[in-house]
This record gives sequence, structure tokens and C-alpha cells, in this order.
Amino acid sequence: MAAPQSQTIASKLWAMANELRGNMDASEYKNYILGFMFYRYLSEHQEHYLLDQDLITPRADETPAQAYTRQVGSDTGGSLEDYLEDISSTLGYAINPEDMWSTLVSKVETGQVAPSDFQDIFDHFNANSERNASAMNDFRGVFNDISLGDSRLGTSTTSRAKSLSAIVSLVKDIAFTDDSGKDILGDIYEYLIGQFAATAGKKGGEFYTPHQISTVLAKIVTEGVKETTTQQFTVYDPTLGSGSLLLTVRHELPGGERRGALKFLGQELNTSTYNLARMNLMMRGVDYTNMQLRNADTLETDWPDGEDEYGIDRPRTVDFVVMNPPYSAKWANDDKKLKDPRWSDYGRLAPASKADYAFLLHGLYHLNATGTMGIVLPHGVLFRGASEGVIRETLIRKNYLDAVIGLPPNLFYGTSIPTVILILKRNKTTKDILFIDASADYVKGKNQNALSEENIAKIVDAYQARRDVKKYAHVADLDEIEANDFNLNIPRYVDTFEEESDIDINQVYADLAATDAEITGLRAQFDAMVAQLVETDEARDISEATEHTAHPEGGSEDHG
Repeated sequence: MAAPQSQTIASKLWAMANELRGNMDASEYKNYILGFMFYRYLSEHQEHYLLDQDLITPRADETPAQAYTRQVGSDTGGSLEDYLEDISSTLGYAINPEDMWSTLVSKVETGQVAPSDFQDIFDHFNANSERNASAMNDFRGVFNDISLGDSRLGTSTTSRAKSLSAIVSLVKDIAFTDDSGKDILGDIYEYLIGQFAATAGKKGGEFYTPHQISTVLAKIVTEGVKETTTQQFTVYDPTLGSGSLLLTVRHELPGGERRGALKFLGQELNTSTYNLARMNLMMRGVDYTNMQLRNADTLETDWPDGEDEYGIDRPRTVDFVVMNPPYSAKWANDDKKLKDPRWSDYGRLAPASKADYAFLLHGLYHLNATGTMGIVLPHGVLFRGASEGVIRETLIRKNYLDAVIGLPPNLFYGTSIPTVILILKRNKTTKDILFIDASADYVKGKNQNALSEENIAKIVDAYQARRDVKKYAHVADLDEIEANDFNLNIPRYVDTFEEESDIDINQVYADLAATDAEITGLRAQFDAMVAQLVETDEARDISEATEHTAHPEGGSEDHG
């Protein structure tokens, strides 16, 4: 989560960004704000590289970008080609001197920016991304979602350039470090992603998993790992989204912040979200050499795989798998897919209208023999029958399912349904399943519920203890599960029914007597009021009769 100072900065940025975006949808406007933030990051990262390697020597009155511009092609420097090749070979990308962030800001501030400048910087960046073959997939097209011709930015080229200049002015004022000098850019970036997700409604759920859910998954899949200074772990998210799950695993892994401690793998179908993930990981300090992200359909294109040391093309397995796939998504479950090794051992395919188990089995297929997998799915996977029932029974009999954790409703963006976390392992030593019912423990929000730190700790503690906790957790052996026909619906195993307190019959009689006495008293008061009303009516009747006698209707006092 964002630290206090970074959150204050981010919240101000968010408020200003909302004023600027006008009628543009938040899920689309994020591409501009976050994209320009990333461009600034890359440009300033390149400046630091040029200075650290003594490739430029700014004069007293020069910025690093100005020194870079001056030295390119000079006698003391080198050709532009030399600089770009050197930079890209190390950083994986390269930015031309005229396209540096500080140069762009200067043009905006002095009113000298031309509409074509924005197109040029991204065209040049894409061209330079081809220089380093090993980094090509990490940087190519990363800014393609900044649509410079979107009419919602303005109806003319000039007005669109003005809108883009406003975004540059907004991003340039962000403090990338706090008062102590600590880098807070990543915190701000993740905070903004969460804010955009919350505003985008259903679309927000497509690219962001709420941080507290990511924390539960990350703490559980890394449970039992001891800090090491040599081992490199691997984590894979087949439905990558913005990459927040991967980053949370790094945070929870003992020693995970150590450079090279964790290798990041991910696959994402949506190209815009894939671009967001690439930016997010690099903004959080993940080197391009330490991540492999792919823009593809996980269910149609199996990955990760590749040639091993013997040149054999085979699937790659990882230490941790985490995912929050689209719930009950449609997929092409052609019978030919039964030959796919991801699903062939289970006899049936997930139904065409519900790909939940297809995603689960894909992740499990890439989990190594000692790894742990955590996946968030809708409750229906616990009890639906037909092909899902067959798959579920096979998973249980193979002893891969480790735990079922029921979550509260309305935790996710775009859906209010309650969900479950399934934990899977290939190396279980006991043939049982832990059930945790955490559905009643949450902080109620106006639009969305949340898990507190105490709620999260309670779930993780129960998982680690792996013992029965009254009305919260239960360890069920295979016989009990088989007796329930492999139905994993949590209430079958965790009894949360609250018994009513014993009834004191004598107290009930006493309460009835008191109630009767109260009724009698109220009736007496009511009768007295009615009697008073009757007397008043009778008096009025007598008065009216007397008056009628003295003045007959239609008569006159003087009637001759």
C-alpha cells in the first residue's frame, strides 16, 4: 500500500487528473496519465545512466538533457547511433536527445511544443526499441495506448496538443521521492492504478486485484519460505492484469526485494492491460531482464514453455502461481483440447460458458513439485456438477487441493458476488482439505467492502495452524469429503449456525402477565377518553335541539 506521503501526493494528482479528463472514461484516461509518468521515469532513468557512466558531462549552466544534446555528434562525444546503441544495450531502450522528458517539459512551459512533437517522441521510442533483441518484447509498443488522435482530447490537432501539454504539466510536478529521499514513484503509480480501477466500475476488475486480496494470496503461497541469499524463485500470473499480484508476492516473499530474488512471468490477453503491467513492474524497480510478460490468450496459447538445456521444447514450471481470472468466462472448449496436457488428465473440459477450471488447471500444470498456487474463483466451482464435478473430484483424489477459503461479498471491482480462494499444491503429505469461512469478517464500505489487517491475519493464521476453529475453520479428511459427494460448499464443513439462547418459560409467563396488565391499563384509559367524547356529543345534540325549537328552519321572528 502507498505510504502516507506518497498517498497524499497521489490523491492530489488524482483530484487534478479528474478535472483534466473531462468526459473521457477513467479506464481510458489512465493510459495518458500513467503513460506519461512512465515516459518521465524512463527518461530520467536514462539521464542517471548517462551521468553514472560518464557518458555526458553537463556544464554548470546545463541540464543532463542539454549536455546529451550538445555532446551527440561533437568531437568529445560520439555519434547519435553510438549513444543509442550503448544505452539500449544496457537499459533495453533508448531515448533521443530531443525527446528527453525535460526537453519536452521546457517546450510545454515556453509554449514551443508542436502537435507533431508528441507523435515524434513515441515514434522514435518504438524505433529504438528494436535495437536490443532481448528487450524488444518488453518495450515495443508500450505507449501504443496513448491515442494522440482521440477526439475527446480535442476536436483539432492543436486542441489535442494542448490537452496533452496539460497532462505533461501535471506529471512534471509529481515528487518521485519523499522527504527522506526514498523513491515513492512506484507507490504513487500503484495508488493511481487502484483509483482508476475503482472509478472504472466493471472495467476496473479487468486490470486490478484489490491489494488486500493480493496480500492474502501472496502471504499464503510464500508461506514456509525462509530467506535465502542465493536462490531465485519464480512467480507466474496467467491472467496478469496490471501485475499487482506479482508485485505483492515479491513484497511478501522473505528477501524478495533483493535484486534477482524473484523472476516474474505473466500472460495477459488485453493489450492495453498488458502494456500497463509492463510499465507497472518496471516502475516498481523490476529490471526488464528479470521479467517475461506476454500478450496472448492463456487458454488458447499455452505458456510459459521453451527449450531446455537439451534443446527439448517443454513447459516451464514455477515456484508460485497466483491469479484472479475473469469469473465464469466463455471459452472454446473444443474436444480437441482434451489432448492438451494441461487438461488431458482430468477426463473432461470446463464447460464452454464457465472457464474457471480451465484457468485453474492451466496454472496447476505450470506449478513445480514443491510450489504453491492460489487462485480466486466464484463460489460455483465448489459445488457445480457435470464436467466441473468430474474435474473437482479428480483434483481431490490426486490430492492437489490444499485449502478452500471463503471470502466476503463485494470485495472486487465490477462484481458484488462472494468469491473463494483455492490453494493447490503438488507435494501434500496429508490427504485432507482445510476449509476457512472468512465471509463474515470484513470492513463494510459505502460502495465496496474491504479486508482489514486483522481480517487478513486471521485467515493466514488459520491457514498456518491448519486445525479446527469453531465457526471459522475445519480440516476435512477424504472420507468426509467423499461422503459429501465431493461437494466443497463451505457450510457443509464449517458450521456457522448461531444457536438461539435457551428460553426461560417462567420469564415468558411473567412477560405475558406484564403485557396483559399494560394492555388492561391502556384499555381503561382509552374507554375513559371515549366516554368523555360521548358526553360532549350528547351536550351538543341538546344544544342544537333547543336552538332548532327557538328558530324553526325557514321561519322568521316576525311572521305576522
